[in-house]
Amino acid sequence: MTLDVVVLAAGQGTRMRSSLPKVLHRLAGKPMVSHVLDTAGKLDAQRLHVVVGHGAEQVREALRDYPVRFALQAEQKGTGHAVAQALEGLGNGKVLVLYGDVPLIRRETLAGLLAQVSESRMGLLTVTLEDPSGYGRILRNESGEVVAIVEQKDASEQELAICECNTGIMAMTAAQLKRWLPRLSADNAQGEYYLTDVIAMAADEGVAIATAQPVDAMEVEGVNNRLQMARLERAHQMHIAEQLMVAGVALLDPSRLDVRGQLNCGHDVEIDVGCVFEGDVELGEGVRIGPHCVIRDSHIGAGTVVEPHSVIDGSVAAGHNRIGPFARLRPGTRLAVGAKVGNFVETKNAEVGEGSKINHLSYVGDARLGRGVNVGAGTITCNYDGANKHHTDIGDDAFIGSNTALVAPVSVGRGATVGAGSTISKDVPDNALAVSRGRQIGKADWPRPARKNAD
Repeated sequence: MTLDVVVLAAGQGTRMRSSLPKVLHRLAGKPMVSHVLDTAGKLDAQRLHVVVGHGAEQVREALRDYPVRFALQAEQKGTGHAVAQALEGLGNGKVLVLYGDVPLIRRETLAGLLAQVSESRMGLLTVTLEDPSGYGRILRNESGEVVAIVEQKDASEQELAICECNTGIMAMTAAQLKRWLPRLSADNAQGEYYLTDVIAMAADEGVAIATAQPVDAMEVEGVNNRLQMARLERAHQMHIAEQLMVAGVALLDPSRLDVRGQLNCGHDVEIDVGCVFEGDVELGEGVRIGPHCVIRDSHIGAGTVVEPHSVIDGSVAAGHNRIGPFARLRPGTRLAVGAKVGNFVETKNAEVGEGSKINHLSYVGDARLGRGVNVGAGTITCNYDGANKHHTDIGDDAFIGSNTALVAPVSVGRGATVGAGSTISKDVPDNALAVSRGRQIGKADWPRPARKNAD
């Protein structure tokens, strides 16, 4: 059978106390609904449907790169009403209903649920909780068969004692769904059309209701407020941390790690506390990352040490580099083997050659440094003239003295030396010395100004 996945994402989420639609709040760096769609995409669904309502245009814009069909729920009249908005676009196979604010559901759990669906059987994902408060309860007959779901506000005291709960996630055939949805009623405490009422309809028709449960209850926990959002974030990050440690990564404190994208690590990688990895990051064999670093869309080669409080974005370190502390590598930075970028150094669109050093307190942008270059403290490449960027080229084994301003476009030749405190605006030949500074004046026995007495 073909598969349609319907993701409900129309709710306002008032308890989030935010103008942002609830499903767009970020978990691990991307909207919750994106997590759901990414998981759904792994099920080989033929069609993905997203039911939007509150903040519909924002949701559409956020999901513009996903191959989804949008259905509008102009008025929020319950989950059954929401699914009905996507009814016309469904195929003739299986239908899986998911929720945009339940981001941690696993593909394996959903695949197991879908495997049970046929013309004579539907699937329902349930969860058993010590505290079922707020959840609909699963009603079974004496034979243990599911016969209905009762929402908490409509439940009797006896039904409230049931600990098996409805997750809202269910799967059935499109024919079943099209048969049952038009028969839903809003005659309940909420005055809404509950999708859960199809369970009783299925039981009345003799359609078996097969149940499955997730491995971890966190898979099916939804988000209604910031507290729940934070709890799911930490659960997700701990899962990532556990996977990394099983793969051999040393995390000094797995509870203080944030991966907001994809992190791939070689053998013997060590990551200290408070580090954030965003986008696609690769850490080579033996890389050590100090505490409180942020690394985004970068490749860090084998044997590199990143000292504390460094920010690396869109950069490549070939290997055996030393970065930081307090270094900032901006997009386009490429460090050759053994190159060093030290404390309070910023680079941007810069190629730093093998064994070259920019040790401290410098800015190097739109530049190429050859092999064995030494850049002194306080050096800057003046690459922007107010309208355009210009390039600086520094040859192999050049020595740039401290507090130098290199006014681009300019080149410093192989083996050249630039004296400290110079402003270089003309090319420096190979093996030459360039010094450009004001003449020093000395006055013997010069009287230092004294503070005047106050009247």
